[in-house]
Amino acid sequence: MELLEQARTMRLYTMDAWVADPAVLTDESLVRAALHAGARAGHALVLGEEFCIFPNGALTGVLVLAQSHLSIHQWPELALANVDLLSYGDVDGDSVLGVIRERLGVERASVTCVPRAVG
Repeated sequence: MELLEQARTMRLYTMDAWVADPAVLTDESLVRAALHAGARAGHALVLGEEFCIFPNGALTGVLVLAQSHLSIHQWPELALANVDLLSYGDVDGDSVLGVIRERLGVERASVTCVPRAVG
């Protein structure tokens, strides 16, 4: 894909997601698996990852993608997770977020997609 075409398909997806069971937000293996499954479903290539656990059990996780990044930050006390996906090219952001919603048991979500540009 040419650089100009990639620029036309750059998007920032943001999702505020309220989960049915806040315990899922402190389960590192479940959250890690949800992000990886979402990336696979959206045809993103994972190059690396970093996860941090906070004193209240909340997680922040980032997957470095060949197509940019996918991140999550959580507030278990609010049953809330914020997910951001910055992508370009053929990544299917709706599929990425859909799988994450399913895996985390999201009851309610607010999703925004913002086209991004280069140069």
